[in-house]
Parts: sequence; C-alpha cells; structure tokens
Amino acid sequence: MHRRWFIRRTNPEYLAYLSRAVPVPPVVAQILINRGIKTAADVCSFLNPGVTSLSDPYDLPGMAASVERIKVALARNQRVLIHGDYDADGLTATAIMVLALREIGIDADYFIPNRLIHGYGFNPPAVDFAKKIGADLIITVDCGITSFDTADCAKKKGIDVIITDHHEPLRQPEDTSHTSQVEGGFLIPSAVAVVNPKLSGPESQSSTLAGSGIAFKMVQALAMDGDVSLSPDDVLSFLDLVACGTIADVVTLTGENRALVREGLPYITNPHRTGIRALKEVSGLQGREMKAGLLAFTIVPRMNAAGRMGDAGEVVRLFVSSSDEEALSIAEGLDRINKERQRREEEVYQEALLQLHREGYDRAIVLYGEGWHPGVIGIVASRIAEECYRPVFVFAVEGDTVKGSARSIPCFDMYRGLSRCRDTLIAYGGHAQAAGLKLRAHDLPLFKERINSVVRESLQDEDLIPALEIDAEVNLQGITSSLIRDLSMLEPFGFGNPEPLLGSRNLAVLNPRIVGNNHMKMRLRQGAFSIDAIGFDMGGLLESLDPSSPVDAAFTPMINVWNGNQYLQLGLKGLRPGR
Repeated sequence: MHRRWFIRRTNPEYLAYLSRAVPVPPVVAQILINRGIKTAADVCSFLNPGVTSLSDPYDLPGMAASVERIKVALARNQRVLIHGDYDADGLTATAIMVLALREIGIDADYFIPNRLIHGYGFNPPAVDFAKKIGADLIITVDCGITSFDTADCAKKKGIDVIITDHHEPLRQPEDTSHTSQVEGGFLIPSAVAVVNPKLSGPESQSSTLAGSGIAFKMVQALAMDGDVSLSPDDVLSFLDLVACGTIADVVTLTGENRALVREGLPYITNPHRTGIRALKEVSGLQGREMKAGLLAFTIVPRMNAAGRMGDAGEVVRLFVSSSDEEALSIAEGLDRINKERQRREEEVYQEALLQLHREGYDRAIVLYGEGWHPGVIGIVASRIAEECYRPVFVFAVEGDTVKGSARSIPCFDMYRGLSRCRDTLIAYGGHAQAAGLKLRAHDLPLFKERINSVVRESLQDEDLIPALEIDAEVNLQGITSSLIRDLSMLEPFGFGNPEPLLGSRNLAVLNPRIVGNNHMKMRLRQGAFSIDAIGFDMGGLLESLDPSSPVDAAFTPMINVWNGNQYLQLGLKGLRPGR
C-alpha cells in the first residue's frame, strides 16, 4: 500500500534546550515534542506517571451521589447487581466493582449480557434478573448512557440505578417518550446518578477513561469516604484489571490512562490475582515481563473471545475466583474458545474479502452476509480497515435485521458519521474509531449510500492514504542499546502513544530474503555500520527491491532475543527508494 512519509522536525535550539532542561536525549525530546509534550514540567509529568497524579474521583459528575447510594446499600444490607458488558473492558470493570463491594460487606452479584441473546448494553432482561435475585440497586459499568427505557423500567419496578459509562451521551433529545434528564446539554437516563467523564467535556482529565478506569475511580472514591473500609492497598490491587481493560478498549494511552496502565502492568508481570496467573499460564507467558502490546495480543483476545462466542460471565468468574484449580479450568476453556473464535473469524474474513473484490468499494466499505458470526465481525472490520484504509462496516444478516460493527481510520469520527445517518438505523453507539449498529435489512442499500456520502463530504483524497509519521531522523550508528533503553521511558505504547518511529536515509541493502511466514529480512548498511532488519508481513516488497540502489527506511529499533543471545534489530515499517 502506498504511504505518505512525514518527518517531524523542531527548532534545533528549542530541542537542545528541552533536552538539557529535563534532561533527556535529543531523540527522546523530539518524540515528546511531536506528541504535544513541550515543556520541562510536562515532560517530567509524562515520564513519571503514577496513581498519585490522578485527578480527584469526586471531580467526576455523579460520583458523590453514587457513593452515598452505595453507602445506603451497605447500611440497609441491600443486594446490589453490577451490570457489565461482554468485552474485556466491561468484564474487568464488572470484576472490579463486584470485588470492591464484597470487600466492604455488600452482597454484590453480576449480570453480563449475552451478545447473541440480549444484544449490547443495559436492557430490560437485566432488570428482570435484578428483580429475581432481590437487588435494590443496579450499577452499570461500561454501558447504559443511552439506556433510557431500561432505566425507566427499573424505576417502575422499584430498583435504583447508577450508570457508569464512558461512551458518548446523546447531545440532544431524540425521543422524549421516556423519562430523562438534561445535564450540560446532554440527554441522560433518569437514574440516581450518572457517572460519565464525557459529561464534563473534553477538557476533563478523565475524559478518555475506559469503563474499567471509571470503576477504579469509583473504588478510589469509596476508599476516600471515612465510613467505608477500603485500604489504599485494596485500591491498588485492582490496577491489574484496570490495565487489562484500558489496553483492551484501545483508549488513548496518555494522561490518566497512561498512569493506570504504567502502574498496572507490574501487577500482571508478577500477578497476585489467581485469574491473571491462570491466563498467563495458558498463554505461555509465565515469567514474561508484560508490556501493553504483548498483553493486547495474548491475554486480551482470550478475555474477549468469551463475549464474542458465548458466555462472557466466565471471565468475571475467573477474576473473582480464589481457587487455582477453578481459575486454570476457566482459563483453559477461554483458550479453547479463542481458538474457535480464530477459526470463525478467518471464515468470515475470507468471505468478506471475496465480496469486497467482487463488488469493489467507494469511500466507505460496507460488507454483509448471512451466517456471519456477530462475535467476529468487529475483528474482520478492523483487519479490512487496516488493509484498505477506509471506514469499514461489516454486518451479520439475521432475518429482517442486521447487526454491524464499524471500524474507522484516524481522520474520520465514526460516531459522528453514524449520527448523520441515524434515521436509517435502529440503534447505534460507540466511539470515534469504533461503533456498533443495528438496522433493518431492507435499509442496507440506503445506509451504504448515505454513509458513503458522509465519508465523501468528510475526507479528502489524501486522507485515504496512510501516513508514516517519522518521529526523528537518525544515523544507523546511533542505534544502540542505550537508545532503546531511553525510548523505553516512553512506554507503555499503544493508541495515542505509539512506538517511536525513526528513519534513516540512503541505506545499502544486504542479502534481502523471505523468512518465516512472508517476512522480509536483510541487513542495512550506512557507511561502515550495518544492522539486521526485519519487516513482518512485508515479503511482497522483495520483488520491487533493487539491492544495487539505496533505500530510505522507517523503523522501530528493538532488542531481539534468539537462542539466549541479544542483538540489535530494526523492525521495518516502510521502505522507499533513497532520495
């Protein structure tokens, strides 16, 4: 795929000043400036995140009222139902709340909707379940911000509701047949309290928190109340679950999320939680240092697989269990489910590709099929969006209705785009980069036409060409173990804080070849210095490579470990003819 290359540059005098003031190496200073971290104070804050740097949880709207209602439940010995979501963020948030409430003496149970039976979000079956078990209070996590009718249903049955969510609230009334409240220009369900950082606006320090992050803040708030017995160590013990949920939900790893993940990863490297130990064992990660990327590709898929394919409640049971035997049995089951998920995903992906090649596409890609498993269409949408660099919508047709998952590219706000097509939809919700939606099957052609029109109006041709944004230009001789240690100060890497991308010009290519599953390996030389390089899944470039001509390379430097030996290697992200 053709890419645009950009090399970030900064005034050399300011770069030298910041490098001395902190101090950090000039390359690190350049990367920080690229990410909007431009003062010595901001750099120190970024490089030293911690739980103590988090904002006051009571700054979140609805937090004080939530704590007071939980204290009433404790005083009156009331049963509380935690309503979660079936993805990893919602599951970890559920486990956090259940464990914390049980720790302070509340009888807490949980309800995780089944994707295939109940659909997404807070729906009336959960209220029926709460009534059945005698719960007086429902606390939602990672869902509920647009569940107006269900909140009304609970109210009519005498059950209080606290909603905690991080998804987008409605900005204006669309249906006033239900009871609702207006807060800060947003329409919110009628509840005892609604905790959602987006009600505070984008300037809020907590505005990008995942559902698990909000659950953690609620635990913090409870611990700050003198009437509740939660110690600081009790609060910190949930950081492993917060890190899992935050990484899984692909929220930006900056600000408070960066602090939560940075502090949480050591609790996963050296786990105190039975369920985390079991997941590491079935993933073959015993003794491994956990980094955000490794977690995202090993443990998180096993957590998400349950919700995609069946009963996600098993994941909560895993995290609340204190039995090694039970936890390992659940984790092994999740591992088997994940293998089945991979098989079904590949089937749908191949069918979607056939449809794509047969029908072509416009500014947006809309694909659909009968028999496509609803639990894997989101992953398929992600893969196609990455390959074609277009907003992608993949639908599973189920009779007269279709359920879809949408994935976007950085320059297109998916949620706002869907809001402009809402008259064609039964329901929708999500974020700027990912969303879920439902519509009538006969409206698919209309939706396809409308969403393509919206994308055409929103994006220019160049927006549909992916960009390689190179953080700094370096000489190969400057790629050292010391540099890699310096770059590690910027971890954890992920959405909003990607791995640093460096570039070098006019490199000689030595011994290019294909290794493994379509990976391209070579050595790159600049002057008298050469270094190993590998481009994963870049084997297709080998035929167009002229070893006699120099190339420019974009790469991430890394330490490769092979047969017990460590050596420097470049992880290639792009090659082009030297200029």
